[in-house]
Amino acid sequence: MRNWKQMLLSLTLSAGLLTATAVPAMAAPQQPAVKVNNQTVEYKTGAPVNNQGTTLVPLRATLEAMDVQLQNAAGDTIYAIVDGKAITLKSKLTVINGVTYAPIRVLGDAAGYEVGWDAQTRTVVLKTKAAGDGSQSAVSTQGGRGFMWEVESNGNTVYLVGSMHIADDSFYPLSKEFEEAFAGSDYLGVEIDISKAADEASQKLVLNMGMYQDGTTLKDHISGETYAKLGEVLKEAGLKTNALDQFKPWVAETTLSSLKAATAGYEASAGIDLYFIQKAIERKIPVMELESYESQLGMFNNFSKKLQEENLLAAIENYDVIDQSVDMMAEIWKTGDDEQLLLLTNSFAGDAEYYKAMLVDRNIGMADKIDGYLKNGKNEEYFIVVGAAHYLGEHGIIKLLQDKGYTVVRK
Repeated sequence: MRNWKQMLLSLTLSAGLLTATAVPAMAAPQQPAVKVNNQTVEYKTGAPVNNQGTTLVPLRATLEAMDVQLQNAAGDTIYAIVDGKAITLKSKLTVINGVTYAPIRVLGDAAGYEVGWDAQTRTVVLKTKAAGDGSQSAVSTQGGRGFMWEVESNGNTVYLVGSMHIADDSFYPLSKEFEEAFAGSDYLGVEIDISKAADEASQKLVLNMGMYQDGTTLKDHISGETYAKLGEVLKEAGLKTNALDQFKPWVAETTLSSLKAATAGYEASAGIDLYFIQKAIERKIPVMELESYESQLGMFNNFSKKLQEENLLAAIENYDVIDQSVDMMAEIWKTGDDEQLLLLTNSFAGDAEYYKAMLVDRNIGMADKIDGYLKNGKNEEYFIVVGAAHYLGEHGIIKLLQDKGYTVVRK
């Protein structure tokens, strides 16, 4: 049986783990609201939506509430006027029922606002940085050390950054070491580009892999006891007891974990990897995937029936402490505590199937790609962001690179 540490750590290991929960999680009854300097934004056309863990908002109405004048929006480019100055934003735009939507964090950051999240009321909170109320100085003490290493070879530099795929506003601003390293990089590397998770092809993968195609339901594939316990937790979360019947155990497990974490304010929209993906779009630098959405979903889908039910039961039995567990992982990330991260990573070793799939095999593949970046001799810089737990331990990316002859320096 997986313990709560293993369940917690899985939230830091796979970006696909989070985006895979999008379809069932959309059943959550309450969509987010938006406040700008304590004033709730009233939307006459459209309303904010949570899509793949990212809060999307009607573009024009939200910019108006922030005193930003929209000039034009075409393709994935937004032209606007902020404090009399013309700005150009690169962000994925989505059209819903004829209304153009954009990620609220991208808009808020560009317009000079601190972007926060009130989990209790499910409200995105935007505050002017220069509000003069002391909020800026308070914010400057947030964030934390995080995890970053540097490798140099053949004129190339690779920065290795450990991500938490779900986070909240307290992680920001990131330390200057992160920002400076990214600013000089030519490429961003991530597990998968989760900004594309809403694409039709990605959603089709979720449906094909995560749903039963033979007429059976979840109830037919897990024990009656586990199914009854799942129903109780779903009811507690405000959902119908059969809300996840069409999905396989691995989707039900990740949905529970993500929903509970979201009640504490931790969402993919604030994750470290998505933060840098959005900045890469703004800088117009290539985003390279070390894995694929299909490979990550396929990994979960290929878990044995026994392991899938064990994982689901662990999520059910630990449901009430998931938010506390994520708080603990957040503290480990902010303090950059290598020792505690290693202890969590090693807790996976108790289940051979899970450990091999989640860590051993994937780490080898990612280390091989990083090795290729270091060997190409193009005098380039790479900023690599993957789940923090992939780096440490006997089978971690750091050890794999050291075995290849590289010197890896903690930053």
